[in-house]
Amino acid sequence: MIADKVFRSNAIFTGLSDSPFSGFVATKGDKIIAVDYGDGKAYIDSGTQVFDLKEGLVCPGFVDVHCFFTGYLLTITGQDLRNCTSVDEVINHMRKVHNEQGAAKTLLGSGINPNRVQISQELLDEVFGQTPIILFHERNDSCYMNSAAIKEYRFTPDKCWPESCWRLLSYLLNETSFSIQEFKKYMHFMNSKGITAIKEMAFDNFYGFADELKKLELNNELTVRVHFMSQPVSSPINISFGKKMRDLFQGDFVRFSGFNQMTDGSISQLEGDMKEPYLCENTCCRKQIDWEAIEKDVLLADKEGFRFSLHAQGDAAIAKVINIFDKCEKNKDGKIRLRHAITDLECADPKDLEKMGSLGIIAEIYPQIMSISNRNNKLAMIQKHIGMDRGKNYWNRRKMADSGVIISCGTDLPLLFDDIPESIYHSVGGKFPEGGESFNPENTLTLAELLKAWSYGGQYNLGMDHILGTLEAGKQADIAVFDRNLFETPLEEIRNSKVCLTIVDGNIVYQDL
Repeated sequence: MIADKVFRSNAIFTGLSDSPFSGFVATKGDKIIAVDYGDGKAYIDSGTQVFDLKEGLVCPGFVDVHCFFTGYLLTITGQDLRNCTSVDEVINHMRKVHNEQGAAKTLLGSGINPNRVQISQELLDEVFGQTPIILFHERNDSCYMNSAAIKEYRFTPDKCWPESCWRLLSYLLNETSFSIQEFKKYMHFMNSKGITAIKEMAFDNFYGFADELKKLELNNELTVRVHFMSQPVSSPINISFGKKMRDLFQGDFVRFSGFNQMTDGSISQLEGDMKEPYLCENTCCRKQIDWEAIEKDVLLADKEGFRFSLHAQGDAAIAKVINIFDKCEKNKDGKIRLRHAITDLECADPKDLEKMGSLGIIAEIYPQIMSISNRNNKLAMIQKHIGMDRGKNYWNRRKMADSGVIISCGTDLPLLFDDIPESIYHSVGGKFPEGGESFNPENTLTLAELLKAWSYGGQYNLGMDHILGTLEAGKQADIAVFDRNLFETPLEEIRNSKVCLTIVDGNIVYQDL
């Protein structure tokens, strides 16, 4: 059989072994037709595109199993105010926009530096009256609002995280001239990082955006495979919506993937649910968690054939989630029937990770999470809050792998933005951004394990490992190529690596050769 495309490289990583080999991958249409040693001449004629990638590492396409397009929208919504250095600049800019678009529409801006520009609610009320206005800070953790915006969207400046902003998110998603254009940019960004599939966290019923995904699917405009979960925020878990979405999306590009919920919060804020009290405060968790309600939702979803992912950070929260999943329906081998998952797993008891593996619960780790901290601050926090004895259990991906846990990778985007080389630096090297001594090096993964987690682990998470996740003849042609062989790149240089080619369903969706 003659191929449409042949990718030659001295570094083919199929995901089936722990090291790359010199050879080729041949594709025809949307399928891989051959992966082997040699130059692939038998699959080439005058019409075949041949890519001589030299030392470029050829991998299965990568999967981000935990990201928020809606959260990303909040970071780029409305007017770009990053260059405004005074209150007057911001007000004059937004007044001009107000005059141009009329009083009916909500005024939005983002990128304000609150250290340089401080705007009172009273001033926004005076200037913009009954027109809602929301101006997000550059870190997106707070904003400026007028009274009309607070009344319309029912959150306050100190609570402008996505779960509180669901009414605003609904508004943004339904501004389709904006949201669809940004979703296409979002997909292009993912492709530029080698991402070929994503699992989106969608609030409630996705506020109509599932209909837009269907249109994009029918028009062959999707350049990533989109699996989405419903996270109840404004109303209880909606099984009817899940059934409708499951029936609507049956193809290889869009699927409904079940339900998602938060449990505890960050250990740094004493909201991680811990088995033993914090050292700095007599509590195991500041946050009130309705575990009974969470268990009820999980068991209901499991009964109806829907998988669940639960976000847990502290060792007690992780243990409680495992115990909930242990009550779900099981196969004869004792593993749970559905592919339920735990997200984050910041600080886990090693014994619980063993149970997690025996039950077949999937891990959704954040392999770039160390990139948003530094060694001194993080270790000081751990020492103060839980002590270094418990700190040894931080980010213990090694124990997960050794316990047979299927590991997949997410970013919680926009918390983090996909960058596989950066994830290697942190989760294989155990390094904080500034380098130096590795943190808990005994807890790290190997390079091969991490690349498999990004590819096969992600597709296993999505239930698509039978057609995706490894480079094998007969599987769908989703491929990512780096500009060098990561297996031969020194760790200190790994973050300079780039994706140079991304293939989805046999089509080139990103190229920088």
